[in-house]
Amino acid sequence: MAIKEEIRQFLKHYNIEIVGFGNIPDKIEILEINHRYLRAIVFGYQISEGVLNTIKDSPTLIYKQHYKTVNWLLDQSAYHLVRFIEKMGYNALAIPASQTVDWQSQKGHISHKILAVEAGLGFIGKSGLLINPQYGARVRYVSVLTDLAFEPDKKIVGDCGNCKKCITSCPAGAISEQGVDLKKCLAKLKEFARMPGIGQYICGVCVKVCDGKI
Repeated sequence: MAIKEEIRQFLKHYNIEIVGFGNIPDKIEILEINHRYLRAIVFGYQISEGVLNTIKDSPTLIYKQHYKTVNWLLDQSAYHLVRFIEKMGYNALAIPASQTVDWQSQKGHISHKILAVEAGLGFIGKSGLLINPQYGARVRYVSVLTDLAFEPDKKIVGDCGNCKKCITSCPAGAISEQGVDLKKCLAKLKEFARMPGIGQYICGVCVKVCDGKI
C-alpha cells in the first residue's frame, strides 16, 4: 500500500477524512523548532453545523467548548500519527492545533493554513482563513511535520469570487476586499474574551458564514 493511502487509512480510525500532503515552503516562518522537516501532513475536523448555528454576532459558550474539544481531538490524532510514523523509522513532529507562541503577533509554531494550501486542502480567502472547496472555513486543522517521503498533493487554485459574506458579517469590521485588519480583529477578540465564560480569543462569525458555497 502506498504510504499516503496507508496514512489516510490510519487516520480514518480517528474519523478523519480531510487530509492533505504537502511540502514545507523554504521561507515559511517556524518558531521554536530546530530540526529541518521537508514535508507536512495536514488534516482536519469539520466544525459542527449545529454549534455554528448558535453564533450570531459573537462567540457562544457551546462554541467555545466545541472549539476546545475539536482542538483536543486533533492533537490526540496527531500524536498517534507521529507515533505511527516513528515506528516506521522516520522523524515526525505534531504542531498543536491551537497554541500561541508569539503573543504580540498572535502566531503559533508554524502556519497551519499555509501548510494546508501546500497540501492541496484549499486557498486563502478574503477572511484570511483557509477555504476548503467542500467545507469552506468550517474546519479546524492540525499539522504533522515529517521527513517521510511522499508526492505532494496538487494545490487548489481558487478565490472567493464575488462572495462577501465574511466582509458584511465581521463584528469587528476587520475584513475588506483589501484584506484583514489584524489589529481590529484582535481588539474584538479581546473584547469577546472578557465575556462571561469565554476567556479566550475566539469569535467564529466568519467561520460560520463561510460554508464553501461561493
